[in-house]
Parts: sequence; structure tokens; C-alpha cells
Amino acid sequence: MSNIPSFIILLGSVTPPGRMHRALGDAIDQANENGTENWALIDLGTLQIGFADGTPIDQLQDDTSALVDQVSASKGILIASPVYRASLTGALKNALDLLPVDALREKPVGILAMGGSNHHFLGVASHLRDVLGWFGAIIAPTDVYLTSADFSDGLPTPEATSELESLLATIATLSRSLAETELGPAPLAAKY
Repeated sequence: MSNIPSFIILLGSVTPPGRMHRALGDAIDQANENGTENWALIDLGTLQIGFADGTPIDQLQDDTSALVDQVSASKGILIASPVYRASLTGALKNALDLLPVDALREKPVGILAMGGSNHHFLGVASHLRDVLGWFGAIIAPTDVYLTSADFSDGLPTPEATSELESLLATIATLSRSLAETELGPAPLAAKY
């Protein structure tokens, strides 16, 4: 297996690593132990990303270019975000705003959100689905939503880990299924 990840998880939290980071790390470890795919975590909280103000990526003196390259080279992505004001984080939206259309076009993408209660489970997913549709991404049919009830002593429950592993497997399956498939027409974003 190559050291270059085939699949990535883009974590849109900018707070110190916590429960969501831990749950994703455990899911990655399990997926990589199975030996079928190579997953890696990109934590926006550990990167310096430019502001999406129209500056060309190659002129930014930070981690933006590396992020764009990793997302573009991946076969599939899980996008993870805590619920911030009933939506995804601003840092994650900014990172998505920096990506060219082809970085996510026709690429399988899953969604993971985490909130304080079950009352916010649709906010991140519905907003991300709109953004991902603009890219022409292939969005996994189901999402994962976690709350504090999905953790015990800071560790994800077996059920939460199982759901995450299932979502990672779905993204990998979609990637294999789409490998030789031509999809069209191009998203409107690719035409302008």
C-alpha cells in the first residue's frame, strides 16, 4: 500500500483536537488495518489556510496549495464539521471556496456532522449538500451525525465507530464503482 492516501477526511473544526478528531482517527485506523484503502486525516485546525479572496493559490505562502493538491489527488473524501450556528464552520466553507471545481467534481464525498443535540442534525448536511452539488460531487446517500451521547469517557461508542467505518466503506465503494464511469453533463460551475 502506498504512503500517499487514496482517501482523505477533511475535518473543518479549528478547535484543539477533541472527540470528533478522536472518532475519525479511530475510524481511519480501522479502515487502514483492513488494508483495502489508505485514509488520512486533514485537520484544518493544524493548517494555515489563506482567505478565499481571489488571490491565486500559487501566490499564497501557507498550506493552501498543499490542501488543494491533496483534495484534488484523492479518490474520495469524508467532510466532517461540528455544527456552528446551525451550519458548517466558516473555516471549512473557506477551504471549500479555495478549491477548484475539478477537485471535487465527480468525486464521492460523505458527510459527518457533530452537534450538541439531535436538534441540529440537518444543518451541516443540507448546507454541505448545496455546496457539494455546485462542484458536481457524488454525495453519499446517507450521512453520519454524532452527539455527546455517541461518546463514553471521550471515546466513540462501538456504534458510532461502526457508522463511521460504514460511511468510509461507502465512499470507497462509490469510488471503485465510478472509476470507469463517465458522468455528465458538467456542473454549471465548470462552464463559467
